[in-house]
Amino acid sequence: MLGAAGSGGTENAASSKPAPTVTKTVTAKPVERAEDKADAKPAKAEEAEEPKKDDGGDRVKMPDFVGMGLQFAQDAAQEKGFYSLKSHDSTGRDRFQAFDRNWKVCSQNVKPGKTASTDTTLDFGAVKLEETCPASDKQAPEAAGGKMPDLVGESVKAARGVLASGTSITVTDAAEDRMVLMESNWKVCTQKPAAGTALNGQPVEFTAVKFEESC
Repeated sequence: MLGAAGSGGTENAASSKPAPTVTKTVTAKPVERAEDKADAKPAKAEEAEEPKKDDGGDRVKMPDFVGMGLQFAQDAAQEKGFYSLKSHDSTGRDRFQAFDRNWKVCSQNVKPGKTASTDTTLDFGAVKLEETCPASDKQAPEAAGGKMPDLVGESVKAARGVLASGTSITVTDAAEDRMVLMESNWKVCTQKPAAGTALNGQPVEFTAVKFEESC
């Protein structure tokens, strides 16, 4: 009995197997550096479309406004989408276009047929209805090189605009003893100092008559 018991005990010990060892392999995730996180772009930012640049308004083929009444031309320009409008006196007299219907278009700063943005400022050269358009817009001379320009024949208003704003100017009637009120209606007959004289802040004197008169 003892032998049987011992034999049975040995058999149980021999037949028992040790528990298998299970090895689990875990792949470690790389640790992101702080600078990598800072440089990383969010997915939405990568997927978002770039904003479209402003194209500066619609592109429109420029009509020919020359020959139209100034008011009609301005209305026609607005119908095409041009809302930045201005005008000037084509004769160079620097008259103000107070009543647009009394003026007609002689020139335009954007040539007819050219494609331009509707954000473009249109500038119309104009004369009064009863006047003839000049071959080209007349520009007042400039005081180049700090010297007195030749202003004889220019409107008194244009002549005044050529000189520095602080210049002391005296204007007298060359024909009678009239007051020179609307300076754009008067033309310079004589000037002092003479053309070519260096301008050093000295007072300027003009004599003038109305445009329909002779000096």
